[in-house]
Amino acid sequence: MIWDFSPVAFELSLAGRHWPIYWYGLFFASTFVYGLIIFRYIFRQEGRPLDQVYDLVLYVIGGTVIGARLGHVLFYDPGHYLHQPWKILYVWEGGLASHGAVVGILTGIWLYSRRFPRQPFLWVCDRIGMAVPLSGCLIRIGNFFNSEILGRPAEVPWAVVFARVDAVPRHPVQLYEALSYLVIFLLQFRYYLAHKENTPPGYLFGRFFVLVFGARFCLEFFKEGQSAFESGWLLSMGQWLSLPAIAVGALLIFRSRRLSPQGA
Repeated sequence: MIWDFSPVAFELSLAGRHWPIYWYGLFFASTFVYGLIIFRYIFRQEGRPLDQVYDLVLYVIGGTVIGARLGHVLFYDPGHYLHQPWKILYVWEGGLASHGAVVGILTGIWLYSRRFPRQPFLWVCDRIGMAVPLSGCLIRIGNFFNSEILGRPAEVPWAVVFARVDAVPRHPVQLYEALSYLVIFLLQFRYYLAHKENTPPGYLFGRFFVLVFGARFCLEFFKEGQSAFESGWLLSMGQWLSLPAIAVGALLIFRSRRLSPQGA
């Protein structure tokens, strides 16, 4: 398969100026729209004030964008931004890291929980951990449209040639990852529907870490290196960052099962 799709969905024109709207941006923005819908459903099911959903979404949006951007700057290209620090603000040029997004989201949730003490940190994290894998799915589809985060060369029948990059057939690793996250979302959502407010604190959040970053760790073997400094490493930067996340998830699962009178 040859992929030569334009990353630009359409252009907005105003007063003689043109602004391209990228597929990646549309997929990224859609994650917050569906998140709002899902959390309105959760708050309604559990008798929480619906107006607070909008506060939560704003905290999560801020944490996601700031955390993902700083994660890319610190983990993948620190030298570039050290010499041009003003370019940290140029988010339209690309460069967002999922590990940094997790840290940013957690910071946003912590601030939100301090403002609304009746919604404890782990209570929010569990429900975020149920919904966020679908965000990962949509974002990876956006990466596919952008012809970025490329897979290694492959001879499998479903290999993709990203014509805007080179003529090499590659693993469509963006789609592997998108499908993995979609399956994880369905598993998490199914568990939530079965337990709702009786979900053991920390359990869904722990599963999120283990499943998402476990999948990320495995799929990194199919990816090209994201940064030159990773060359020669036994594991990629993404894999090294995934290991502590998996460990934290396992601890959360163990803790939730131990504290839950019925088990998870």
